[in-house]
Amino acid sequence: MSTKPRPPLLPREPVELVAYLALLLSVGAVQFSIFAAQLALTIRLLAWGVLLWTGRKRADAPPIFWPLAAYAALSLVSAALSHDPRTSLISSKQLLLLLLVPAVYTLAPGRRASRVLNVAITVGAISAIIGVVQYGVLEYDTLGKRPLGFLGHYMTYSGLLMLVICATVARLLFERRDRIWPALVLPAMAAAVALTLTRSAWVGTCAGVAVLLLLKDLRLVAVLPVVAAVTFVLAPAGVADRVYSMFNLQDETNRDRVAMLKAGVGIIRHHPLVGVGPSMVQQEYPLYRAPDAVKPIQPHLHNVPVQIAAERGLPALAVWIWFVVTVVVQLARRLGSAERPFLTAAGLGAVAAMFAAGLFEHNFGDSEFLMLFLAMITLPFAAEREDVQA
Repeated sequence: MSTKPRPPLLPREPVELVAYLALLLSVGAVQFSIFAAQLALTIRLLAWGVLLWTGRKRADAPPIFWPLAAYAALSLVSAALSHDPRTSLISSKQLLLLLLVPAVYTLAPGRRASRVLNVAITVGAISAIIGVVQYGVLEYDTLGKRPLGFLGHYMTYSGLLMLVICATVARLLFERRDRIWPALVLPAMAAAVALTLTRSAWVGTCAGVAVLLLLKDLRLVAVLPVVAAVTFVLAPAGVADRVYSMFNLQDETNRDRVAMLKAGVGIIRHHPLVGVGPSMVQQEYPLYRAPDAVKPIQPHLHNVPVQIAAERGLPALAVWIWFVVTVVVQLARRLGSAERPFLTAAGLGAVAAMFAAGLFEHNFGDSEFLMLFLAMITLPFAAEREDVQA
């Protein structure tokens, strides 16, 4: 049992209170509005900067931040050396989101970390219900018109649901009390992500939940295929058809993804060290497009490792892999001794989901997804910081 003083659930210092409330707002708002989430993020980072500048907080970060810092540095080098440095450097503003790691680490110590994730789960449940209503009432039930909540794209919506499902399952399995609430909201979340018809999110959700079941009890893994089979039997025809399409080599989207991988390999072969630069794949794609590609142009390659290597070079990919491995190792070491194990488990589930889904979708390049993902993997480290001045 820790003997450190426990911080109050709400900070007493006004600037810190503003920063913490902005953190809570951003993890909730990101599931509804990127504008509101980015506004809350800006307020949070400004308030955090004031706390650092005035010495009321010290600059600190968990071990997972240093690979991200190296990744940012290599990304900036790639941007500076791209065919269009101005476009690449403007695109690189997304790297500012990586500052979420030290900010969350500082602003959500102890019990506050649990509250942050609980807010994300609660808002995720509301978002899931909206998605189900869109499908069942508003006829968002085709590939051309899918549930997307209040967000701009169904891929972002399904990716966020995937992360929130991992958090909810982790809370259900690893929290010692108050399990009724996550058990009640989980079915709506599972239904919503299924109804988005987004196969990458399905793969990621299954991977994340499988890891959580494995961490809790190896025997629980047997539950997952049973749940999947029941879901498949009860699913609407559109969902069942989409499942079948995952194994259809003649499906246009499957063929196009293979073509994108071929193009990515070609780009990497010709630009192995620094890639073509952030946001340059779309411009370079026609030069490397495979003859059997379906679409003439692609904004990205629908595969996180290939996209990173093509955009930023193999060294950047190596550093990104270092980041993923560091997160997994650091969280795995903490799981058995963590005072709040559901936070640690949720982080591990989120990494598994991100990586699995990221083999079929460039989720690491989605700002909304990245904001929630970085918060989830940082909260277990923040929870260890019980002292008020941390």
